[in-house]
Amino acid sequence: SDMNEILNIRRERHPLEYPSLGSTFRNPEGHFAGLLIRDCGLAGKQIGGAQISDKHSNFIVNRGNAEFSDVIQLIELAKKEVKSKYGIDLKLEIKVIN
Repeated sequence: SDMNEILNIRRERHPLEYPSLGSTFRNPEGHFAGLLIRDCGLAGKQIGGAQISDKHSNFIVNRGNAEFSDVIQLIELAKKEVKSKYGIDLKLEIKVIN
């Protein structure tokens, strides 16, 4: 069925083996945030227990005991690197509440 096909695609493309916040950044017009982040060499980058997924770089996953500050540092790093390399400001898909 269509639902099974969607679930299979999601399993292949999304890092479901670890908890995550879902898609971290909105896709800038004409681009995919995950590809921009990956092309900056950040796939797999880990700070503390948080990691930019090497499966889909628009996901930050909790590899165990991730702190809020670990996630924020990865978000800031991705924003800085994408801005530096492509001149694109990544906008958050998630809402940060602190």
